[in-house]
Order: sequence, then structure tokens, then C-alpha cells
Amino acid sequence: MIATLPIALVVNGAPRVVAVEPHHTLLEVLRDDLGLTGTKECCLVGECGACTVILDGRSVDACLVLAVEAEGLEVRTVEGLAVDGRLSALQAAFLDKGAVQCGFCIPGQLVSAQALLDEVPHPSRPEIEEGLAGNLCRCGCYEQIFEAVEATAAGEGHLTASAAPPAGANAGARSVEEGLDQ
Repeated sequence: MIATLPIALVVNGAPRVVAVEPHHTLLEVLRDDLGLTGTKECCLVGECGACTVILDGRSVDACLVLAVEAEGLEVRTVEGLAVDGRLSALQAAFLDKGAVQCGFCIPGQLVSAQALLDEVPHPSRPEIEEGLAGNLCRCGCYEQIFEAVEATAAGEGHLTASAAPPAGANAGARSVEEGLDQ
């Protein structure tokens, strides 16, 4: 039997202590131990960006970080972007601009974009493209994703009334996190 190690970290603003096996990744701990399934498991080699989280202010691929390396650090996942049940301006902009198709890559795209905006509040298009270069979108929504980041940086108004769009908005679309937790 492999011994577990307790690690303390702050996840989406809440202090957490988790017993982890030394070889477990931050991705495994977030999804399996903490139930934060918005962070997606996909390539497991840091190529796709689906597992992107913000770790102490930097976007990282959670599949490449051992959980023990996160000891004492702050982790922000896609679930930590909304505030008081309201979409963040960035999440709302993704809906407004139609940047959500299949939704699999969207949590990683959102987290990478938020990390970029935290660092560069008004990025240029080339800075946005570079900031999101580690996130792949198989549906090809890059233009809408870039537009959503630009709109957020410009402070354009967005849906923020609740965690879900109002009836009739984006008919047939789901909220950014709804149904993406599998």
C-alpha cells in the first residue's frame, strides 16, 4: 500500500486539506478527491489545455503538476470564476459571443483567459492569441473565444444576472458549466 501525504492548499478561496498519494497529479486531486470536474482530463501530457487551472496566479496544466507541489498554494478552477452564483464577465462574454460549442475545452479556455486578463487587463489580439496558445478547441471557435476576451477587456456589458442565461438567450445552448461536469 502506498502511503498518503496530507497537503493543505486553498481551492477557489477555500482552505482544503487532502490526503494524496505522492504520484497523484493536481488534476486527479481536483477531479477525484475534491469533485471539481470542470477541470477536464484529456491528453495528460500538457498538450491540450483542457485541465488548465490558475496556480498562485499562473495558468498551468494540472495534469503536469504533482499534487504535492501545490502544498500551501492557491488554486483557482473554472468553478471559482463565478461569484455568488453569477457568471463572471468573462464567462458571460463567452456566451454572448457564441464561444461555446461542444464545451469540452471551454473550462481550460476560460481559466487561461482569466489568467491572461489578471496579468494584462487590456491585452492586444496577439497577446490574447499567445495567452491562449496552449488551449486547443476541436470545434474551431477561436475567433469567438478571442472576441470574448477582447469584449471582457473592453468592459462591454454582458449577461450577469445568474449562473444561467435568461430564457431565450442562446436558445438551445447550455450555461458555461452546466452539463460540462462529466
